[in-house]
Amino acid sequence: MGANTSSKSLPFGENEEVTFDHFEILRAIGKGSFGKVCVVQKSDTKKMYAMKYMNKQKCVERNEVRNVFKELQIMQGLEHPFLVNLWYSFQDEEDMFMVVDLLLGGDLRYHLQQNVRFQEGTVKLFICELVLALDYLQSRHIIHRDIKPDNILLDEHGHAHITDFNIATMLTKETQVTTIAGTKPYMAPEMFNSTKPIGYSFAVDWWSLGITAYELLRARRPYHIRSNTSTNEIAHVFKTATVMYPAAWSEEMVMLIKKLLETNPDKRFSQLKDIQDFPYLSDVNWNAVLQKRITPEFIPTKGRLNCDPTFELEEMILESKPLHKKKKRLAKKEKDTNKSNSSQVRASRCMCVVKEDFHSVRKPTIT
Repeated sequence: MGANTSSKSLPFGENEEVTFDHFEILRAIGKGSFGKVCVVQKSDTKKMYAMKYMNKQKCVERNEVRNVFKELQIMQGLEHPFLVNLWYSFQDEEDMFMVVDLLLGGDLRYHLQQNVRFQEGTVKLFICELVLALDYLQSRHIIHRDIKPDNILLDEHGHAHITDFNIATMLTKETQVTTIAGTKPYMAPEMFNSTKPIGYSFAVDWWSLGITAYELLRARRPYHIRSNTSTNEIAHVFKTATVMYPAAWSEEMVMLIKKLLETNPDKRFSQLKDIQDFPYLSDVNWNAVLQKRITPEFIPTKGRLNCDPTFELEEMILESKPLHKKKKRLAKKEKDTNKSNSSQVRASRCMCVVKEDFHSVRKPTIT
């Protein structure tokens, strides 16, 4: 890791190494292509976290090991009030684990599916919080590439946080990013250049923010693009489609979203200064936003996790190796291994699948 990240990621001393045994598994709250997420409590401090875990064998089979380490490397260097921050990482012979902030408010996709209709004031604050996070990522030369309601989590007070750096990438002066990556309905037009691959920059995340803001206000996206829409069709949509803005929206909000959904990345709002200079946001106290002193209009239901309850049922009923039974399972496996040298060889071979530097991490508390 570079010098700019070492102060943020402090490896534990030998006597303080954090492992799976230091956490109590409480319940499953989500899953994705990367693996699963559950709520955990650290045994000594009683502090609650979200634990993201990925099966090693599946990562190897899907050729995703490199992505997992890239995500870990990126997250170790980050800490911001509007990101889901990483606190610990470790592995055992079955899984790799990343322990991050627990946000009890649910993701914005969940709330859209619950037919929440976000008011303009709510979306305005989301935009302010998220552009502060994007500006921070930009200062760290990071393009997230997957900004969408699914990857924006709310805390219990209703503040927005960006999560999932699974396909994030670093942009430096020496490198050009041309890879098509992301979720198609939220991807910027410059990623679909059909004639030749051209480099794109941080502006792709600001386009995705514009799509997200529109969707939150209208419960549908501005362009009819699906995950199975072909690249050529998408390029055609951007050239021919007209985005409709409901008459009930304020003129200022429409203008702001239009600036985010500018198809030419050179003219698109893609810096914090663009947003701060925009008349609609001239009354915003940006220090108060950063310190979460602005009270959100939309506050998630308290006393619940605000997530799909089927995740917990699937973990308990369908999962062949449920996480809450891991300690017993590994203890039995170790006992059996001691009886069989061949089992020991297989276990050590599995450990070699993933690099040794998936190490424990601790960060200072954000002040």
